[in-house]
Amino acid sequence: MKYIASLFTVFLLLGFNASAQDQKTAASSTAEITFESEIHDYGTIDYGADGTYAFKFTNTGKDPLVITNATGSCGCTVPKWPKEPILKGQSAFINVSYDTKRPGPFTKTVTVVSNAKTASKVLTIKGVVRSQEQTDDQMPLRKDGGMAPLENQSK
Repeated sequence: MKYIASLFTVFLLLGFNASAQDQKTAASSTAEITFESEIHDYGTIDYGADGTYAFKFTNTGKDPLVITNATGSCGCTVPKWPKEPILKGQSAFINVSYDTKRPGPFTKTVTVVSNAKTASKVLTIKGVVRSQEQTDDQMPLRKDGGMAPLENQSK
């Protein structure tokens, strides 16, 4: 029994040491992620509109930047990020898609985790989605009352 307790203690200490090494490595990284903007305001958008926005960022550090994860604050916010390392001075995008079939005001976040000095960054999207009825009221009508793009109308 003492052998098992001693073995458990050794593994526990090794685990703490490995965790400390991981934290030290992230803290000593010279990669840095710099976003042009960390907040995007859609304003008022239509129900069912394209809710995608591309957050542009640059690696302003010296080491290659690796994004290990990006997580939306809910299932209605889906981020896509580059899986390959971003070299010093290079730029890339994190695309965030919001489900615009949810009418009303919204504020959602995406947490980006990387090997940068600041290991975690939070991006924010916000806006108001019109209801489906409000959106339908905004569509242009043909002269005969039907719905079609205005450029197809004859004079």
